Amino acid sequence: MHTPVSSAPPPAPRVIELAVDCLDGIDGLIGEWMEVVRPVRAAYGDLVPDQELHGAAVHAFELVLHTVAGLPVPDEVTSVSERVGERRARQGVPLEALLDAARLDFRVVWTALVERAGPSDMAELASSAYHVWEAVEGHVTGILRAYQRTVLEMGRRAADERRMWFARLLDNGGRSPTVVRDAALALGFDLKADFLCAVAAARDGARLLRATAALRATGAVLQQQPAVSDEVLVIGLGPRMTQRTVLDHLQDVPCGLSPVMNGLASVPRGVVLATATARVLPADATGPRGLEDSWLDVLVHRTGDLAGDLADQVLGALDPSAGPDSEARRLLDTARVHLAGTGSIADTGAALFLHRNTVQHRFKRFHELTGRDLRRPQDAALVALALRARDQSGA
Repeated sequence: MHTPVSSAPPPAPRVIELAVDCLDGIDGLIGEWMEVVRPVRAAYGDLVPDQELHGAAVHAFELVLHTVAGLPVPDEVTSVSERVGERRARQGVPLEALLDAARLDFRVVWTALVERAGPSDMAELASSAYHVWEAVEGHVTGILRAYQRTVLEMGRRAADERRMWFARLLDNGGRSPTVVRDAALALGFDLKADFLCAVAAARDGARLLRATAALRATGAVLQQQPAVSDEVLVIGLGPRMTQRTVLDHLQDVPCGLSPVMNGLASVPRGVVLATATARVLPADATGPRGLEDSWLDVLVHRTGDLAGDLADQVLGALDPSAGPDSEARRLLDTARVHLAGTGSIADTGAALFLHRNTVQHRFKRFHELTGRDLRRPQDAALVALALRARDQSGA
């Protein structure tokens, strides 16, 4: 790899002499630069002390003038561009203002050269303007690269710290007030705010990431990161970020949603509930589903292999493989429709296009075969769980 060779002629000997003369009077150049840069520095004046700014300016002008004169650059000066870029990034100095201030080096150096030049030097000086500009732009480019690299590193470090504190909050379960408080500081959350938790399976992670980006663009305070095999999103709610707003952004994301959780300490529990809901999402789900609509599935899923025993014990007398015209199938369908409806026999009959007497007869027959009365709340709840357990088993 070859370094491009400049097509411009080398600096004229007189320009080199003028640059060396400027080096001898560098204190005056720095004083002039401090005055010229004052309006630009207003954007970050409180962030960089005068003494520090002065010291960096001395090395910057030494770098530029040594480069123009073709002289060896002192070791302590060679890295000034990188040092300034990194330091100002960590101090929070706006990049645009920083670069504007650095480019003023050209104005000050060029003015100093012109002031020292005689009438006969002007032609040579004009032909060497490129070298002055190139030296300053080299310094500016070094600042820019170091600044951008540092900002990127700081962003990664901050993101790593946020992920660490969020994982620690979940692992702690919100039980330690100290962990909750420190996590709130790291994540930018209000300790006492309301939160909504969403969990999507890894296969739907890309959709959740897009929704997260859209929410973040609206100013939402949130944290999104992987957790085991899922993607977890926690959003702080408030007057401008309501539950409805969040749901609008998640409308195309298959995910489980927690209830609104009160306070950051309750978020770990919210993630547990959202995860439980995500685990029982239908295969064809196209949007979010709340825990309030998933309790039966969640409870059955949590029972593990006991679910099959529940279905067999409660519904064992009704063969799930019976044909659509069998008595067992008719009774099971009637139970499902009734338990999913209002609990009114008239409404169940209307949904099935049956007379209410026919519905009551089927209830009686269901009771005879299973020992469970669908009109009795305790039996109805048990049958609802058993039906959901049988559905999940695929029987």
